[in-house]
Amino acid sequence: MKICVYGAGAIGGHIAARLAKGGAETSVVARGPHLSAIRASGLTVVAHDGTLHSRPRATDNPAELGPQDAVIVTVKAPALPSVAAAIAPLLGSETAVAFVMNGIPWWYFDGTAKAGRRLPELDPGDALRAAIGVGRTIGGVVYSAASVTEPGVIHAIAPDSRVVLGELDGAMTPRLKALCDTIAAGGIGAPAVPDIRNAVWAKLLGNLMTGPLCVLSRSCMEDTLASPAVRETAIRMAREVMAIAAALGCPIAGDAPEARIGRSSKLRHKPSILQDLEAGRAMEIDALFAAPLTLAREAGVAVPMLETMTALATRAAIAAGLYTPKGVAA
Repeated sequence: MKICVYGAGAIGGHIAARLAKGGAETSVVARGPHLSAIRASGLTVVAHDGTLHSRPRATDNPAELGPQDAVIVTVKAPALPSVAAAIAPLLGSETAVAFVMNGIPWWYFDGTAKAGRRLPELDPGDALRAAIGVGRTIGGVVYSAASVTEPGVIHAIAPDSRVVLGELDGAMTPRLKALCDTIAAGGIGAPAVPDIRNAVWAKLLGNLMTGPLCVLSRSCMEDTLASPAVRETAIRMAREVMAIAAALGCPIAGDAPEARIGRSSKLRHKPSILQDLEAGRAMEIDALFAAPLTLAREAGVAVPMLETMTALATRAAIAAGLYTPKGVAA
């Protein structure tokens, strides 16, 4: 398959390396020093199963790459309007576009009985809907504790890295299977699922039970959760996320919140939203914090701890100049 990874940072670069290892004709859209390094020396990913080195075609101009069999979008949510504006040259008549991202996605209600419902803060002006369309779209989440350690070099050493993909209507289509098989050929899990919204909430649970707290502490998960009081706060936040998901028909299976927090408290990893804060990048406040709370209110689920902690983390993002609330002039 001919596949472009749009946004080859830590997560996108790891996926691109796996695609290349699996034999896909891989290209990446990147920018800045990371792009320059990939062009000059290739892409290096230090992973649990060895060091992967590849030479994907790399550019900041999608028009140089031409139509693809599939595009995997891995940018952060604030960059999606720029994707909508530039992605057209990558789209052939049958090109699928997989959005592998954190938070509530712009397509959340498509493929359901509420298909007319919009979350405008996640797709301002319906730009993605117009440029790409629901028919091309595949939903996705990724588990990969990855970081760019220097331009062109990514560390992604977690042994359970995986990309979860699903059609918006739950169908198990040939294009979904082909994309999952191509990713899996590179050595990481790539399950195709019939319930992608369940996968979205399962990933969001991890993002929300530690992300706001790590932003407030400016510390990794292990240091943030060292305090019993903070661990109890995280457990309460996890229970609230699980309550929202259950109310929306997407119950989160697996261990109890206490066990989840116990595992997180042993990790030196910094959540991506804290990495963005420290790097001075726009933060995914709308997709990770605001949209889940909107859905909680609509479902009638009380989430006092989430509301408090995400409000404080949002204020930190505003104070850092990395987030402007909708309706407020920059």
